[in-house]
Amino acid sequence: MTVRIFVPRDAAALALGAERVAKVLASEIEARGLDATIVRNGSRGLHWLEPMVEVETPEGRIAYGPVKSSDVAGLLDAGLIEGGNHALCLGKTEELPFLKRQTRLTFARCGIIDPLSLADYRAHDGLKGLERAVTLAPADIVAHVTESGLRGRGGAGFPTGIKWKTVLETPGVRKYIVCNADEGDSGTFADRMIMEGDPFVLIEGMAIAGIATGATKGFVYIRSEYPHAIATMTEAVEIAHKAGVLGTSVLGSAHAFDIEIRAGAGAYVCGEETALLNSLEGKRGIVRAKPPLPAHKGLFDCPTVINNVISLASVPIIMDKGPIYYKDFGMGRSRGTIPIQIAGNVRHRGLYEVAFGLTLGEIVDDIGDGTASGRPVKAVQVGGPLGAYFPRALFDTPFDYEAFAAKDGLIGHAGIVVFDDTADMLKQARFAMEFCAVESCGKCTPCRIGSTRGVEVADKIAKGIEPEKNRELLADLCNTMKFGSLCALGGFTPYPVMSAMNHFPDDFSPAPIVEAAE
Repeated sequence: MTVRIFVPRDAAALALGAERVAKVLASEIEARGLDATIVRNGSRGLHWLEPMVEVETPEGRIAYGPVKSSDVAGLLDAGLIEGGNHALCLGKTEELPFLKRQTRLTFARCGIIDPLSLADYRAHDGLKGLERAVTLAPADIVAHVTESGLRGRGGAGFPTGIKWKTVLETPGVRKYIVCNADEGDSGTFADRMIMEGDPFVLIEGMAIAGIATGATKGFVYIRSEYPHAIATMTEAVEIAHKAGVLGTSVLGSAHAFDIEIRAGAGAYVCGEETALLNSLEGKRGIVRAKPPLPAHKGLFDCPTVINNVISLASVPIIMDKGPIYYKDFGMGRSRGTIPIQIAGNVRHRGLYEVAFGLTLGEIVDDIGDGTASGRPVKAVQVGGPLGAYFPRALFDTPFDYEAFAAKDGLIGHAGIVVFDDTADMLKQARFAMEFCAVESCGKCTPCRIGSTRGVEVADKIAKGIEPEKNRELLADLCNTMKFGSLCALGGFTPYPVMSAMNHFPDDFSPAPIVEAAE
């Protein structure tokens, strides 16, 4: 029986040498005349162990990692294709503590299947949600999603079912489903992992959204920095179309739905839904004023659902297992699971899907295993470059939308970046203002001018020039940006700035510059 050996084609693994490992492995298998084949899967999300190679055995998959191309011959000598013992052997993949403690619903297949095999997808419960959806009335699908408690995983946490219901009930000759895959936040990679490791789950989720709202066309807007995701999604859409999953008759039903892949042009602000719509229409990516909401007048002035990748990829399991099954996970108004992306100065970097409710301390200290440098954790930024910095004093905060909001923070896209005690929080605050100034679309004054002035004020504080006065001015600028900006870029930039200033005041009190006597 041909043995299957899995080598990830995920961008993170490729960056660490997975392509070279696969080529050397293929060469060695041929030279040795071994009965084995290589499957290029997605990543399991244990990034500190990438490239992680797995071999299928009668007892289950055995993992090895991190594997370099120079390790391949030794692994085969040690009996890799039988799951033999080796210094790089990690044991049974499913028993690895980082994986075993997770609750994988959205990422259930990621790293397990061949991403571009529809047969593999079906064999692991794929398309069951869509098969059920085509038998239901659109309003019933919307009711299922609403009852599940699914909220937008892109940052705002808006109830997905309400957005779908609005589009369903809004009249329009044509309606659209737009997937926001412009994943630009620092420390985030969940969207990319899904698109590269399990693209059909996103296609399935979008098709369900189309049936639920009456939309017949979908667009996936992917950031240009994700060439592998763009290539995988493009091929997956073609496969789905040929198989009748997409097209004029979705799975043989009366519903029509097609998907088109579009690449962004590198503007962070196009992660904001209305700027994204402008970009899709071929216009400059600047923010639109609301109202009208995209659900009423979105893409080409038609009713439009805009959800991010994880939101849409979570829908198939809700339709398959039922809304109560999904709603049973989580806490408060935060239902289901959340793919937490752990990055920065931390030992165990990677993706960890779990039900809402773990504390920030559990995530950083237990799952992430502390800093990679071995120094004390000073701050953790949650929610990308616009997220607040939390000190250890707030590590008891549960991962929940409302709990974070109560501490002047936000979950955002669930990216976590860890900093040790060498981090200068004044520099981090300055970076937030500089980032906003560079990425601003320029439409509104608080964002465009406020961020530029913010950089100048931070520089004055760093130089010890009237520090108290300039700290007050920085806080005033933040207040103006928070309440006066058109979108979240300017509106959320105050979160990292104010949290850094409030929780780490010593970093904002440098020694004043003393002029040398002549």
